[in-house]
Amino acid sequence: MSKPNEPPKTQEFHLLPKIINGSIAGIVGVSVVFPIDLVKTRLQNQTVGPNGEKQYKNMLDCFKKTYRAEGYFGMYRGSAVNILLITPEKAIKLAANDMFRFYLTRKDGSLPITSQMLAGGSAGACQIVITTPMELLKIQMQDAGRVAAQAKAEGRTVERITATMLTKRLLKERGIIGLYKGITATAARDISFSIVYFPLFATLNNIGPSGPSGPPFWWSFIAGCAAGSTAALVVNPMDVIKTRMQTLTKGSGERQYSSIMDCALTTLKNEGITAFFKGGACRMMVIAPLFGIAQAVYYIGIAEALLGLKK
Repeated sequence: MSKPNEPPKTQEFHLLPKIINGSIAGIVGVSVVFPIDLVKTRLQNQTVGPNGEKQYKNMLDCFKKTYRAEGYFGMYRGSAVNILLITPEKAIKLAANDMFRFYLTRKDGSLPITSQMLAGGSAGACQIVITTPMELLKIQMQDAGRVAAQAKAEGRTVERITATMLTKRLLKERGIIGLYKGITATAARDISFSIVYFPLFATLNNIGPSGPSGPPFWWSFIAGCAAGSTAALVVNPMDVIKTRMQTLTKGSGERQYSSIMDCALTTLKNEGITAFFKGGACRMMVIAPLFGIAQAVYYIGIAEALLGLKK
C-alpha cells in the first residue's frame, strides 16, 4: 500500500520473459499431448465410404491401429515440426494476449469482457503467421500413416515424405504462399478460439484461490484445462474444415476443396452435421492439458526468476 503523499506504483509490462515463458510452455505442452493430436487429425480426415465403412471406428481403434502399424515413435510423427514451431507460436499467443490486455486495461484497473475478447482475438490473429505453416506441415506428417495404410490395403504404395521434403516441394511449386494454404480457415479457427479461451481462462483463474503472487500454478492448470476444452469444442467445426483443407495427400475417394464454403457444404452434404465434430473428444483431450500445462508453466514465471524480475 502506498503512503498518503506517495504516488501509486505503476504496473510494468516486460515482453521478453512473457515470450520465454510462452516458448517453454508450448514445448512442454506439445510433448505431452502430441499422440492424442495425431489421432485427432486422422479421425478428422477420414471420410465415410458409400456403404458406411470407416478406416477407424473410434479414438481407441485409431490409437491401436496406429501403434500396431507404426510403433511408439509413429505416434510422434510430425512432432519435430510442431515442437520447433510451437515455440514462437505459443510465445506470440500468450505474450500478445497479455500485452493487449495490459494496454486495454482502464485507468481504474478494470478490463471489460469486450476488451478481453478483443485482446484474445488480436492475439489469435498475431499467431497465424506461425500457426498456418506449422499446422500444414504437421498435418501431412500426422496423416501420412493413415493414407499409407489405406494404400497398402488397396495394393498400392505411397511415397514416404519428410517435413523438409514437403517444405522444399511447396516452396518450389507454389513459393512461400504454398506454406500458407488454409490460412483463412486457420485464422477463423484461431481468432474465434482465442476470443472464447482467454476471457474464460481469466475469469476462472481469478475466481480460484489466490496467494501473494496470484493464483497457485495448479489452479492455473485447472482453469487452462476447463477454458481450453470449452473453446476447443466451440470451434471444432472450423478445425475440421481447416484440417481437411490443409491435407495435401488424400486417400482414395477423398477430394481437395477449393474454399472454406466448398469444404463446409461438401462435408455437410456427404457426411451430415456430425462430421463437423469428428475428433472433437480428441481435440478437447489435446487442448485441455495443452493449455492447462502451458498456462501453469507460463504463470510459474521461470523467465522472470532467471532474469531477476520475480518479486
